[in-house]
Amino acid sequence: MKGPHFLNYVRPLVEVLRNIGGSGATADVIDQVISYMKIPDSVVEETISSGASRVRNQIQWARMYLVKADLMDSSQRGVWKLTEKGYETEITEESVYALFKKVQGSFVEEPKKQESVPVEEAEEEIVADEAHGEALLSILKNLSPAGFEKICKRLLSEVGIHDVQITGGSGDQGIDGTGVIKVNEVVGFTIIFQCKRYKDSVVPHHVRDFRGTMQGRADKGIIITTGRFTSEAKKEAVRDGVPPIELIDGERLVSLFEKYQLGLKPKIVYDLVPNFFDNFK
Repeated sequence: MKGPHFLNYVRPLVEVLRNIGGSGATADVIDQVISYMKIPDSVVEETISSGASRVRNQIQWARMYLVKADLMDSSQRGVWKLTEKGYETEITEESVYALFKKVQGSFVEEPKKQESVPVEEAEEEIVADEAHGEALLSILKNLSPAGFEKICKRLLSEVGIHDVQITGGSGDQGIDGTGVIKVNEVVGFTIIFQCKRYKDSVVPHHVRDFRGTMQGRADKGIIITTGRFTSEAKKEAVRDGVPPIELIDGERLVSLFEKYQLGLKPKIVYDLVPNFFDNFK
């Protein structure tokens, strides 16, 4: 396709959103775009200089241009949503490039910026409104093992898991903590969780090993990582005939930290809409 590489993700992103009813959580939508395009794990794991996945970052760039073109709604953090225009607009290879040129032309030049950075170079950078996510993951990856376990305990408590305890240590057999999911005042389910400060991907054998540790000790298992899960690891987590395991990767961690405002403070950002003023000329 003509233009920067991230334009290849525009049509699949719109198609995925249409297929799932028009909206979805950020991490889920990105995963489905990757699955829709049949992108192998080896490609997803390629990174830009910041350490972020190049593919995932380019999907973020595609989303940003769709927002600027009023085909996606950016009003709700952590949720990607098509606008009515996004539902109705036919997306072709030609229209994608036209969208790109139109959005490029609508950017208001910053007073202090004398030279514009080529888009091909810019797309190797984190999208501006997602920069806090990479900063957050960098901090989490550099915590001590004990510190990361403690912050995972705080997060699980925030999402409503009761009696969260850290149990990690020598001989923990991969269990870093326990908790209870309350169904009502009488009934509850025991969970165990594992915390992995990974920069790389969690692979199937990690999931299998954790499931082996879980059996006979808990009703539910959760693996939390700052990295990513391979597609095969995700399949292993929900394989038929064995207890399912919940997976929380780096993107879901960011979404949860945003939702519960753990170490993050929301702010309002305005985008200028030049077309609004056309009727007043």
